[in-house]
Amino acid sequence: MSDGESPLINALRQAVRSAPEQAEFRVALAEALIDAGDTQDAIVELGEALRLDPDSARARELMLAALSGGATAAGPPSPASETDPAADQDPGFDWSAAEAELDFPQPPRFTSSPKPVSADDDGEDPEGSPAHDVERPALSLADVGGMAEVKERLQLSFLAPMRNPELRKLYGKSLRGGLLLYGPPGCGKTFIARAVAGEIGAALISVGISEVLDLWFGASEKNLTELFELARRQAPCVLFFDELDALGQRRSLTRSSSMRTVVNQFLAELDSVGSDNEGVFVLGATNAPWDVDPALRRPGRFDRTVLVLPPDAPAREEILRYHLRDRPIAEINLESLVERTDGFSGADLAYLCESATEKALMDAVRSGEVRLMGMDDFDAALKDVHPSTGPWFDAARSVALFANEGGTYDDLAAYFKNRKGTKGL
Repeated sequence: MSDGESPLINALRQAVRSAPEQAEFRVALAEALIDAGDTQDAIVELGEALRLDPDSARARELMLAALSGGATAAGPPSPASETDPAADQDPGFDWSAAEAELDFPQPPRFTSSPKPVSADDDGEDPEGSPAHDVERPALSLADVGGMAEVKERLQLSFLAPMRNPELRKLYGKSLRGGLLLYGPPGCGKTFIARAVAGEIGAALISVGISEVLDLWFGASEKNLTELFELARRQAPCVLFFDELDALGQRRSLTRSSSMRTVVNQFLAELDSVGSDNEGVFVLGATNAPWDVDPALRRPGRFDRTVLVLPPDAPAREEILRYHLRDRPIAEINLESLVERTDGFSGADLAYLCESATEKALMDAVRSGEVRLMGMDDFDAALKDVHPSTGPWFDAARSVALFANEGGTYDDLAAYFKNRKGTKGL
């Protein structure tokens, strides 16, 4: 810090020293430095801000402005903004204009043949849902890339009987009970639950363990009751319990009497004791179904299971397209990436795209030249990013081979049989 710096810059530097992990402070300091003409220090601060928060649109915009020598959005308004209110709005960075200004070539974004883009993602809801919040998803199963077997299982056990009440009555098919989604973490179980709710036009209440468990005696049971009562009032409603193994853990494995009473209350609500669960469709998700209390898996409860595995090749392509849709890319060979990411979860694919972006951005910071992301960035990222599903498959293999009582995990055993000898599984 020099003696000639403005009080604003001095104050922002102090804020950065006090909270070095706050990307917003570094962005504000960089903006002030650019206004003061100190672009080199601004680039350093923006590089660190983007490391802390890779999704910061403002940091990206300022970085490109600093590297290209352009003006920032800060400072006094231009004459156009004084007469045109729309000019005051920040429309985001215009990559086409930047390429023309910097004399970039404009190669195709992908080297493969274009295919329909799906709204699929890493399976996991990035924003989450507040406690007891009711959502109306605008998704459907068509938005889930790939996963044909999962969709078929959902149709057979859940969606088709619900859509055909007369046939359901004729055949005596009951909709009582719940559906348990299980598989490795990061493979889209939560996204599927939202798609199911959207498919049937139902409300969605997404429940995490923190929204149920409470330190006070009896409060956890009360929270469960309130959730089921809310779902009954919102019927038709999908009541989705994430991390079911933590909430409905085997009572024989816990020494806590309070946890045992929570499981007992859960069973009572599923059995609709004193209430009617008509129109309430209960879904659960877990990475460890073998840790769920057996009483929760009995008929009329979570008696139907669906294995959600890492995305297949078509799903991986659509997930990659989704995460690259707003990034500055050129000549990305999707076929090659799909082939090299076998076994990656949706979350792994999202992280791969983030890592490749970081490498391109830091290269621009060091060289001072803005460029588009290419296959070299993904080649480098793939050296560091590997499938995160390995430990789950190691544990699941033992269960499928030695603890498959009653054929509960036949679909998992079939998966291992079909992929016998596959590297990494």
